Amino acid sequence: MQIDHIALYTRDLERLCEFYTKYFDGTAGKLYQNEETGTQACFVSFADGARLEIVTRPQFEDAEHSRLWTGWAHTSFKAGTRENVDALTEQMRSEGYEITDGPVVGKDGCYGSFVLDPDGTVRIVA
Repeated sequence: MQIDHIALYTRDLERLCEFYTKYFDGTAGKLYQNEETGTQACFVSFADGARLEIVTRPQFEDAEHSRLWTGWAHTSFKAGTRENVDALTEQMRSEGYEITDGPVVGKDGCYGSFVLDPDGTVRIVA
């Protein structure tokens, strides 16, 4: 069994697509729009075949939540080396993204960082 894709809901489709294409070398596909529901979606594809489907709808409401909630906690990207993790983390920090942890060796033994993407969290590992 293999996961085909993961879907992320957002209020700002363009902003999230730009984030994943810029920092993780994704390629954004064609925008899909459902005229009946107002739903818009775009697949961001990665070299290894993984895909993120980023979806927005006019009915989405902003809701405050803490960093502790049920559901997906983060998306993890393999950067290849500690040096790549360090460089990407520093680039994101310098461009205003909040680094919530790392780079550090986590309890799972992986070297990585946790970065708040525009809507949640991303984990970058070596």
